[in-house]
Amino acid sequence: MLVRLGALQFGMFKLTSGKISPYYIDLRIVPSFPSVFKRICDLYVKLLEEEVGLDSFDRIAGIPTAGIPFASIAAFLLDKPLLYVRKEERVHGRERRIEGVVKPGDKVVVLDDLITTGKSILSAVRVLRGEGVVVEDAVVLIDRMEGGSEKLGEDGVKLHSVASILDIAETLSHSGVITDEQYKAIVRQVKGTIRS
Repeated sequence: MLVRLGALQFGMFKLTSGKISPYYIDLRIVPSFPSVFKRICDLYVKLLEEEVGLDSFDRIAGIPTAGIPFASIAAFLLDKPLLYVRKEERVHGRERRIEGVVKPGDKVVVLDDLITTGKSILSAVRVLRGEGVVVEDAVVLIDRMEGGSEKLGEDGVKLHSVASILDIAETLSHSGVITDEQYKAIVRQVKGTIRS
């Protein structure tokens, strides 16, 4: 689905983390395709129900911007309150980084589209914990396998992903959707991260 939509592209891309990558995944376009959006949101819900457990969290926090549409639908479908954590503090109004109602002791699961280094998710986790919130789990659609899961683990956050980039690349390669060279580019990106 993602290849058909153009959400997975090959070339040379600079990621949010500053890293250079031979492929790019843009999940921001998914909400423009309702049937794909619904399927992906269903995958998030299933992961939250089966892997994280609905009793493990009181609220869902979306990571701007790509994580918010998925977090919104998952929260709605699971009847859980939604929050989101701003990248910067607002300089007007309540001047907060957390939008939504949250109180100390609340258990929050963080939801984003994908993870590379884990920087965006960890930043949100630290803001939430600064308000006395308990964060032990983070959920993404795709783990790019570039150290993010390990970084979260160091901070006591368990990562749950629908799929890893290597699983996706293998499936796409076996079904002839991507070339051998594209498959190898993804593998090299992951292996280069593991070595460094």
